[in-house]
Amino acid sequence: MQVTATEFALLAFAIIFVLFAELVNTAIEAVVDLITPNYHPLAKAAKDAAAGAVLVVAFGAAITGYMVLAKYVLPCYGKVLAMYGTSDDMGTLVSILVVTIAVVMGKGLKGREAAQHGNFPSGHAALAFSIATAISLSTCDPIISMLSIALAAMVSHSRLLMGIQTIRNVILGACIGSGITLIVLLLFKFLKS
Repeated sequence: MQVTATEFALLAFAIIFVLFAELVNTAIEAVVDLITPNYHPLAKAAKDAAAGAVLVVAFGAAITGYMVLAKYVLPCYGKVLAMYGTSDDMGTLVSILVVTIAVVMGKGLKGREAAQHGNFPSGHAALAFSIATAISLSTCDPIISMLSIALAAMVSHSRLLMGIQTIRNVILGACIGSGITLIVLLLFKFLKS
């Protein structure tokens, strides 16, 4: 990307600082476990504070990475989105309906219980990534696209955190949602021209 020496130094420092914070976090957790292997509120507070420090440093590194790399990455990403063109409202609506039907059919193949209790594929992930794909193609704005994809990833991750879905089902749902939406919107673009 031909970043300047100063930009490279900032990126390198940010990465090294995150790794350093993670090493300190691991050391604090090991010392706390050595001192008290049982649960103790102060041990929890020490571990939480160390993990929080890593989170703060990671946010700082992400901001640094964005400030340095945005001018190189975002124009390229915007050009890639523009290659697919914008979606229209009807194409977006049809793609979301097709994704919903595909998910219900996929769950229906696994039986009645699976259709109601998070199984193959993840409907939340499919719809979240369908909407994120439609937003990305309709705005062609890299920042809005990345934010919508991040939100879709958070929705999908919540299914894993709650123990409702497996990583396989979430990834499959995300691929189904994005893939069907991309195909439907490209088909609408082709039929429109």
